[in-house]
Amino acid sequence: MKHILVLHTGGTIAMSENESGGLTPGAANPLMAFNQLFKGKYELEVEELFNLPSPHMTPREMLQLKNRIMTAEAAGIDGVVITHGTDTLEETAYFLDLTLPAQIPVVITGAMRSSDEIGSDGLYNLSSALKTAASPGARGKGVLVVMNDEVHSARFVTKTHTTNVSTFRTPTFGPLGIIEKNGAKFFQELTNQSRCDIDHVIDHIYLLKAYAGMDGTLFDALNQPATNGLIIEGTGAGNLPPQTLPAIQKLLDRNIPIILVSRCFNGVAEPVYAYKGGGQELAKMGLIFCQGLNGQKARIKLLVALANGKSGAALATYMRDAIS
Repeated sequence: MKHILVLHTGGTIAMSENESGGLTPGAANPLMAFNQLFKGKYELEVEELFNLPSPHMTPREMLQLKNRIMTAEAAGIDGVVITHGTDTLEETAYFLDLTLPAQIPVVITGAMRSSDEIGSDGLYNLSSALKTAASPGARGKGVLVVMNDEVHSARFVTKTHTTNVSTFRTPTFGPLGIIEKNGAKFFQELTNQSRCDIDHVIDHIYLLKAYAGMDGTLFDALNQPATNGLIIEGTGAGNLPPQTLPAIQKLLDRNIPIILVSRCFNGVAEPVYAYKGGGQELAKMGLIFCQGLNGQKARIKLLVALANGKSGAALATYMRDAIS
């Protein structure tokens, strides 16, 4: 029987409707009442680490999760399941994917409907996550996200719908596998990536999204001594309005790392265009093109890289490719 650690952190999966119909965290996590449902299937160790709506989650809580999982793996746990709010689930999942050395399965799940709504998906998703964590095929695959009968990699999965239970998708590449009655079945393998160990997190790393007519105002506002890094979601393959360039150059002159991804749902950023503000000029200026990650994931990766002490060429190499 597999020994699995379940870490509850809050979110919709742990909420219920109040008298006015709003969703709020309760004094007790409703999932705690169902631990006996899995008796005889797994040896469960259950902890309520946090009870936070996912917009309240910060990298500091992510680091606490990482440290707790490392302690559990050292103690001989067979797998870990984390329940989490869906708004920032992909960021926590990717943070753990970058920083954990774990060969044991680490599976994150959540819910789009609260525990007392009709069609609540929380308990079902928890069951699916436990099946995945207990599956031999889940070992060594990095952190996994399990929702709505699909298994996704933390590296590429993203929330695509505000309320639909099938919100978590992997654009371009698709899921790694599916949930069957008796476990998880995998159809794809990810290329390996190296672990980037950290013992603290870095603040003041920002994310901006490019838009038609954008100028340097927001970039000038970020030109502060405390600013440690910037992610820009550029247009198309990775381009910016020319009016932004003088302010961006000022940030680069202060050695603030600037990472460029695409605001597009699919594809990768690459320096293709040679016009003013095009990707080729941005690359020559010193912006680092990050291929395959969305803005929020690139921000997490930059945070981890800086906390690990990466800078210069090492930082650029680490940030350019989602699989490094």
